[in-house]
Amino acid sequence: MADDTPAQQDSKLTITKRKWADEGKFLTGHHARPETDRLPPGQHLVKNWPVLDLGQQPSISTAQWKLEVHGFVNNPVTLDWAAFRALPQSDMLSDIHCVTTWSRYDNNWKGVSTRDFLDLVDPREEAHSVMLTSYDGYTTNLLLSDFSSPDAIIVTDWEGAPLTEEHGGPVRLVVPHLYFWKSAKWLKRIDFNGMDHAGFWEKNGYHMRGDPWAEERYSED
Repeated sequence: MADDTPAQQDSKLTITKRKWADEGKFLTGHHARPETDRLPPGQHLVKNWPVLDLGQQPSISTAQWKLEVHGFVNNPVTLDWAAFRALPQSDMLSDIHCVTTWSRYDNNWKGVSTRDFLDLVDPREEAHSVMLTSYDGYTTNLLLSDFSSPDAIIVTDWEGAPLTEEHGGPVRLVVPHLYFWKSAKWLKRIDFNGMDHAGFWEKNGYHMRGDPWAEERYSED
């Protein structure tokens, strides 16, 4: 499914967030806080975990789920649920920061660290970035250096329970040091690319990288 399907284009959230990008909403100035602060500039803390999506939540069972890996890797694979769960499992604790200004501290994750995942697929020298594709057709791009961050993890569990459908289960990516739109839900496919190509929100006015501490919310930031 393409990343510009009518369902995505027409959803209320898509239209609203594209308007935010046009208006530069939520920008507070790049030097509002020191980079050493735990809460990035322009963010506020929440206790719950807000649900944001493109207007649809695909229902994918663990029996149906597969993760395809393509592109500049020495070991292109397709993993089913059993094969993915057989990979080395990690527990991580991290904060998350959404471009819509909320942040949530101390999230407990379980899954496969991206570094262990990279050991499996073995990226080639040509690989510079990855493109993530979700079961709802959503796409987002990451530099390989960000994807391989020590706290990045491909998640199956949150707070000791399987990741729910509304939060991207059965499998999503979590890259805590970038805005959360980069942490694709309902993960279906990872392409290792030689060039950094724009994904869905990046084509609609959002920043190519999305560093919260630099307030890289929109393409002009």
